Order: sequence, then C-alpha cells, then structure tokens
Amino acid sequence: MLQISPAKVAQVIIRAREIDAKVGTWDTAGNDADADSILEARAGDATEAELRAFIDGLNDDEQTSLVALMWIGRETYGADELAEAIDTARMEKTGPTSRYLLGVPLLSDYLEAGLDALGISVEDAED
Repeated sequence: MLQISPAKVAQVIIRAREIDAKVGTWDTAGNDADADSILEARAGDATEAELRAFIDGLNDDEQTSLVALMWIGRETYGADELAEAIDTARMEKTGPTSRYLLGVPLLSDYLEAGLDALGISVEDAED
C-alpha cells in the first residue's frame, strides 16, 4: 500500500515540473527583475530548495513510498510490485531521499506515471 498521500505526491510533481522548466541563464546582465528571464535558473532560486525541504520533511514511510512510486513510473517495478519496491527503497537508502530524487531526470513524469499505474488520478491529486 502506498504510504504517501496523492496530494503530497502532486506537490512534488508540481515543484519538479517548475525546476524542469528552468533554463540556463541567457541574460548576461543578470537582471533578476527582467520579465524575460523568469524561467532562468538562478543561484538564488528557491524552488529546488523548497522541494528538497519538502521531501526531507516527509517521514521515512512517505519517502520510501515516493521512491517506489518513481520506480513504478520508470517501469523498474510493476504496479503489482509496490510492496517489493517499497521494501527495496527502504533497504537501499544510503543518503538523503531528496538528493536521490532530484538527481532523477524526468522525476515529475515518472511520479505521474507511477500514480497512473496504481490507478490514482493525477488531476484529482493536483487539485
């Protein structure tokens, strides 16, 4: 059984999408107030720090479920292998879950696919 609420997963998906939408700085003047640079990744951007803090603030069961859900979305495990994926995530944890997950390209896509594989509506969770 998934031990994290779909609403919390949706929060991670939304924040991860925001991070994925960021691009390298193209504005050499470095003017943060420039409307054209709103999607630029900046050193002072709090989005990644907020997501990292959110994931770190989850309890161990929620963190392992989040990792397992990502693995299911990535098709490392099938939806029917949720319990095994959670057990593996718990046993293989060697560092901060946030560091691991934020290093996964397409994190938001994998989490969304994982929810879908488990029959959980992503749209309902995001609302």
